[in-house]
Amino acid sequence: MSIPRDHPRYHSLMQREKLAHGYEQGIVVLEGLIAHGRGEAFDYLIGETTVEPARRAIRAAAATLLLASSPVISVNGNTAALCPEQLVQLARVARAKLEVNLFYRSSERARRIAEVLRRAGAEEVLGVEPEAEIPNLSSQRRLVSERGIYSADTVLLAIEDGDRTEALVEMGKKVIAIDLNPLSRTARRASITIVDEVTRALPLLIQELKKLRGQSRSRLEELASFDNSANLKAMLRHITRRLAELEP
Repeated sequence: MSIPRDHPRYHSLMQREKLAHGYEQGIVVLEGLIAHGRGEAFDYLIGETTVEPARRAIRAAAATLLLASSPVISVNGNTAALCPEQLVQLARVARAKLEVNLFYRSSERARRIAEVLRRAGAEEVLGVEPEAEIPNLSSQRRLVSERGIYSADTVLLAIEDGDRTEALVEMGKKVIAIDLNPLSRTARRASITIVDEVTRALPLLIQELKKLRGQSRSRLEELASFDNSANLKAMLRHITRRLAELEP
């Protein structure tokens, strides 16, 4: 259907259209649609805008990516449907690899997601034929590329399940999560959690990477120093204040 641009829910409805199209293409699963709806609920509570705690996390994430020697951006079906061009641009600016990693995995679905990323400009997409496994993880997300997530020192992921986040942290990796739910296990276990909607967060992260490139290592290390727990508490305080303001 054609969604009028002046509709007050235009952005949200367009995202739903992209996800529905992704489902028809075989890159989004029904469970991913449910996960998106849960995220939308938290976005209502936040105010559907990027607030200061998220901006602080974006700044720390950009510095962390610039300090990384082998960063990888993990891509699932929802992010491939919503923002493939942004993912490719982020990978270029951060000099990171792109890797498909799925909870509901099939070889065909992984191949289709990789093709979406290639059409968006990616030169290489890892994870279609994984050669390694994440230790102490039983889900299909354990299947990773040896040149990608398995050997990465920093992994950026979005719309994630907590099990792999915990496993990656246990492997000694820095994990940057984009997650609208500040209470999730992913948000709480990640090294840096950006509590924001992914299509809002990625352009800001790209912008911050460009701004910080050329800064000294000591300056980047200063910016990358981040108390994730304190930042999540700040986000919860923001939600609490907003709910009080909206109370009839």
